[in-house]
Amino acid sequence: MKKNSFYKQIQNAFRPDSKYKVFLLSVLITGLSYGLYKGMLDNFLAEVVRMGEMDRGVTEFFRELPGILLVFILAAFYMLSAESLYKIGAVIMLIGMGMHAMLPATKILTTLAICTYSLGEHIQIGMKSTMSLEYAKTGRGGAALGVQNSMNQIGTLAGYMIIIAVFSAVTKNQPYSAFFALAAVLAGVSAVFSMRLDGKSETDKTKSRFYFSRKYSKYYMLEMFYGARKQVFFTFGPYVLILFYGADTATISLLFAVSAVACFFASPIVGRIIDKIGYKAVMVSDTLILVIVCFFYGFAHHIFPRNIAFIVCCVNYILDAVISLASMASNVYVQDLADNEDEVKATISTGVSINHVITIFIALFGGWIWQTLGMEVLFIASALLGLCNSAYAATIKRKK
Repeated sequence: MKKNSFYKQIQNAFRPDSKYKVFLLSVLITGLSYGLYKGMLDNFLAEVVRMGEMDRGVTEFFRELPGILLVFILAAFYMLSAESLYKIGAVIMLIGMGMHAMLPATKILTTLAICTYSLGEHIQIGMKSTMSLEYAKTGRGGAALGVQNSMNQIGTLAGYMIIIAVFSAVTKNQPYSAFFALAAVLAGVSAVFSMRLDGKSETDKTKSRFYFSRKYSKYYMLEMFYGARKQVFFTFGPYVLILFYGADTATISLLFAVSAVACFFASPIVGRIIDKIGYKAVMVSDTLILVIVCFFYGFAHHIFPRNIAFIVCCVNYILDAVISLASMASNVYVQDLADNEDEVKATISTGVSINHVITIFIALFGGWIWQTLGMEVLFIASALLGLCNSAYAATIKRKK
């Protein structure tokens, strides 16, 4: 019954004369490939490549670099359709995953593979939204975006579950190479499907340039604070569990899967809270929870026995993922200030670029803090960044 209901949602969202079926299949397989990749990457870097805290920060710097360069890439290839860019992204992702499968697991080559895959991934992200809207029926753009996101999440969760099952059963000589090869094969299958997309959807011009306006200055600052604090957990959260607590690949994949499911159910709830109490109240209050999360993540091992501290950190990792949804409030803030929809898109796109700029430096600096001063100081810094975000959000004046 649920399957038929979801299939009806797909049919109701997309135009029958578009190639939405091939597109959604490509998105699903890409999600599956990414789930396999993401589910084992952190453990692979720690156990096989032997990357330490600082090494992980350097790798994350190069992984985020394509996010900054994307605006220039899209501007350079503005004449290409969204389908063409989507295909280019698929091929680059395939190359990156193939590098993981075939190249020796050295720090430099692994970082190069991660950067290559990330470039293809970033190119595809914006194109997915553009194509979903282009293939949607009139007035069903939101539903089409929701279906596309659901297909991606289903594939990613399936990838996590496969990693959990296999890596739980195989505790010695874990098959990283075999699963990188499988992820590469799936990336290749997705690329083949993407080649069948021959539409001429126009790329979103608001994503191919920076847009600055004085009235959005507080939004730009909020994005800097949010990007900085988010990066600490994204990069170093799983690494603390692996290096300090000895979490294995199956456990980390399970943590990612639970976080994804929790966010799936919490997202509409957070959206309703923003509508009910306002974006300013949400941006200010979510930091109070963040301070608690950061404190326990950095100091749990000083308070609880090691096995209990590990569970506390896992719970706090999931909690951080949920409270990160409060970042939606800043988008509502932009919408409140904007004069038209194009201005909203351009401003949010610029905010994402600003977010990426700060995250690459936080990745480097965070690795240095952990290595030299300890992980306690790292998460204290994350809490302070959150408090700065909250204090700055408190200065916002809502439009009457």
